[in-house]
Amino acid sequence: MSEAEDLRHMRHALTLGARGLGRTWPNPAVGCVIVRDGRIVGRGWTQPGGRPHAEVMALRQAGEAARGATAYVTLEPCSHHGKTPPCAEALISAGLSRVVVALGDPDPRVNGRGFAMLQSAGVEVVAGLCDAEARAQQQGFLSKVTLDRPMVTLKLAMSWDGRIATATGESQWITGPMARRRVHAMRGTHDAVLVGGGTARADDPTLTIRGLGVDHQPVRLVMSRRLDLPLDSHLARTAGEVPVWLLHGPEAAPELISAWQGLGAELIEVPVTQGQLDAEAALQALGARGLTRVFCEGGGALAASLLSAGLADHVALFTAGLGIGAEGRPGLGALGLDRLAEAPRYQLEKLEQIGPDALSLWARIT
Repeated sequence: MSEAEDLRHMRHALTLGARGLGRTWPNPAVGCVIVRDGRIVGRGWTQPGGRPHAEVMALRQAGEAARGATAYVTLEPCSHHGKTPPCAEALISAGLSRVVVALGDPDPRVNGRGFAMLQSAGVEVVAGLCDAEARAQQQGFLSKVTLDRPMVTLKLAMSWDGRIATATGESQWITGPMARRRVHAMRGTHDAVLVGGGTARADDPTLTIRGLGVDHQPVRLVMSRRLDLPLDSHLARTAGEVPVWLLHGPEAAPELISAWQGLGAELIEVPVTQGQLDAEAALQALGARGLTRVFCEGGGALAASLLSAGLADHVALFTAGLGIGAEGRPGLGALGLDRLAEAPRYQLEKLEQIGPDALSLWARIT
C-alpha cells in the first residue's frame, strides 16, 4: 500500500468511528476498514453499548477475504479477555498480514499489549497514522482513562453582549431554530447532557434529542446540591423512559432522594466545596460510571465553576445578533478573577455561521 492509500483508508476508518460517538460508552468509538488487493472487503464501527467492537464487525463482513489483508483501525486493538475475546486475537485468527493503527490505547489492560500480540504472531504493525485526528476523536475515552473523568464540552448561547436572558428572565429564544437544531445534533455525539439545578427549575428542560430521527438518547444529568427540583417536571415524568442521574450534596433531604429514586432516577452523592457541589468530584463520579463525553448546557453558575476548575475541555459558543444590555443576565457566573493572567484561555478551532447566528468552537489551552 502507498502512503496515500494508507491515509485514505485510515480517514475512512475515522469517519466510521465517529458514527459511534455518544453511543458506545464506556467503550471507545472505534472504526475499522479491511482492504485486500486495493479493494475494501470489510467495514465496521463499535456498536451501541460498546459491543461488538469495530474489528469484529469488519471481520464478519470480510469473511475469508480478510486473509492476507490489511486492517485500518483507529485505536489499538484490545488484548484482554472481557465480555468478548481480544480483537487482536480475532485479527490474528482471521489471517490479517498487516494492521495499521492510528492511536495506542492507554488503558492498562491494553497499552501496547495489542501491538505486541499482533507482532508476536507475525503481523506487521504500523502505528501513528492520523494520530492527531484519532486523539481528538478519542478525547473522551482518553480523558476517562487518564484523568478519571469524561471530556466536557461547555455549550453557551448568548447575545453578542454576553447575556443569556433579559432582566426579567426571558430567554426563549435568543438563538434561532438552526442553532437549536445544531445543539440537538451535538447532544447526539455525547454520552450525557448536564445542567445545573437553577436551569432545571427555571426552564423545565427535556434535555433529549428531538427532530433528528435518532434512535438513542443521552443520559440526562442535573447538579443540584439540595436536590430541590420539581417532582412534576419533564425530567421527573420521563425518568423511567430516558435515564436521569441527579448529583446532589450530603444535605439533600432523604424524602427527596426516595421520591426521585421512585421515579427511576439514579442518585449520586457528591461532596460540597465552598458552598457548591465539587465539580471535579462530580465528573470523577460520572467517569467511574463509564461516561466519556459530557455536554454541559449551563447555566451561568455551573459554567463558571467548570471554567474556574479547568474542567471545560471545549466551549461551543453560539452568538446571536442581538444586544440585551447590562441589565440582562450574564452568560457566566462570577469567576473570582483578580488578574487577567488567571482567566481560563481557549484557542479558536472553528467558526461558522448557523442561520443568523454564529458558532465558535474553542479548545482549552493546556
